[in-house]
Amino acid sequence: MISLTVTALVFGVVFLAELPDKTALAGLVLGTRYRASYVFAGVAAAFLLHVVLAVAAGSVLTLLPQQIVQAVTGVLFLGAAAVLLLKKDDDEEEVRKPADQSFWKVSGAGFMLILVAEFGDLTQIMTANLAARYDDPLSVGLGAVLALWAVAGLGIVGGKALMKRVPLRLITKIAALLMLGLGVWSLGEAIVG
Repeated sequence: MISLTVTALVFGVVFLAELPDKTALAGLVLGTRYRASYVFAGVAAAFLLHVVLAVAAGSVLTLLPQQIVQAVTGVLFLGAAAVLLLKKDDDEEEVRKPADQSFWKVSGAGFMLILVAEFGDLTQIMTANLAARYDDPLSVGLGAVLALWAVAGLGIVGGKALMKRVPLRLITKIAALLMLGLGVWSLGEAIVG
């Protein structure tokens, strides 16, 4: 059974953390050069694979004693908050344009770009932490994949307009504060528990 509360929390945290990420900008670049639906198909498939891997890793963590899992996830959330707060703004990365504009070439380029760029990325680590924290792989996976797809869709279709209206630094600070709160909460439960 899916917990809407866990799904919504995961969606919010992952969405805010992914918005200022380089892959959102890469999706924006791909979306301005190619058919948006082709780009989204490849990007969405890569994000789905990343979430499955992250949830599987987080589910393995649930086999450890609960107090240890809470302490580890608390420290990792605090680390993720620090990474977001200390992160410097990246410039857009240059994306090579496939010579062929077919569905398979364009979606394949989007898939490979996200597959490589997101492996071990902050949001993948956060998803594993959330899967360990809530011991609800389906809800965490659903929230994370929907958040990543939403960011990809925004980046591909309307990223330029969003970035002009909402400063990335504000989004980054909100995501960092959410992770800081989750980290303190997890550490508190580890100490009290």
